[in-house]
Amino acid sequence: MRVLLTGAAGFIGGAVRDALHAAGHEVVAVDLMLPQAHGAAAAPAGVHRLDVRAADAWTELLGGIDVVCHQAAVVGAGTTVADLPLYASHNDLGTAALLAAMHAAGVDRLVLASSMVVYGEGRYACADHGRQRPGPRPVEALRRGEFDPTCPACGRALTWELVPEDAPMDPRSSYAASKVAQENYAAAWARQAPGAVVSLRYHNVYGPGMPRDTPYAGVAAIFRSALARGEAPRVFEDGGQVRDFVRVDDVAAANLAAVEAVATAAPGWCDAFNVCSGHPVTIAEVARLLAGDRGPRPEVTGEFRAGDVRHVVASPERAARVLGFTARTAPAVGIPAFATAPLRA
Repeated sequence: MRVLLTGAAGFIGGAVRDALHAAGHEVVAVDLMLPQAHGAAAAPAGVHRLDVRAADAWTELLGGIDVVCHQAAVVGAGTTVADLPLYASHNDLGTAALLAAMHAAGVDRLVLASSMVVYGEGRYACADHGRQRPGPRPVEALRRGEFDPTCPACGRALTWELVPEDAPMDPRSSYAASKVAQENYAAAWARQAPGAVVSLRYHNVYGPGMPRDTPYAGVAAIFRSALARGEAPRVFEDGGQVRDFVRVDDVAAANLAAVEAVATAAPGWCDAFNVCSGHPVTIAEVARLLAGDRGPRPEVTGEFRAGDVRHVVASPERAARVLGFTARTAPAVGIPAFATAPLRA
């Protein structure tokens, strides 16, 4: 197949490009080379330096394309409210412009990079009152070191559960709001075009080639960058936040599976899948696995960010059943290996 890949020079996009090539697909690679991800680097050989927000200016690249794999986005939780226009412009407007250009070119298959942040807080249950949906954690409780969401009925700490794809969306950050918007635009396009779309909700992605020393990188890269400077990783809250960390080559494999599935799907198909390892791990454990016996011991600071969520742990079952995707590398194996993997400047 002929696949147009946006964000092709990025951390995840580069891995997806390699996976598509290895499977025998032709890749048309596009990337804006945003400074937040690439610094002042030039576009790699074979990558068109173009802005997805101006997709109507490069519609000739869509000629003969079977599937678009849309990875281009500003990522991370955002550093300030001033980042809102950045996310809205590149992620929301960029996706809308791409979808319109695809429709004009007669391309009706899309794989969209989404994120677990669309869920907000994960799924919780109270032993006495059943499943609950906690609201944002009160800042006063966070200041007291009370980090776990509590049951609205009895006030006791809730127990986290695996989040399925049909869980309600509840974005808690600029980035999360933009990812929900991307999914909604893609779903509307799938109905109206009609087209077929698969949204892949990445959990915490890590691996060789992550950007270093940037607030837009994931927590694994932030910890890894600190260790490379000889500094202790700073773990917020009490370190008990539970997440799922998935290696970048597994994310690339999920994209390959999604590209091949959406290519033969019926028009109007719109679906979302968690892309995760299936092995929950705490943030403190991630820091310990990265530091190992070589680096400074992680420092649990008790600091917090009011927009952060406590636990988000996904169910991998549906991706395995529908796409045939199962991650190969568990965090207990992949994260220690990442401790010595190269980062990009």
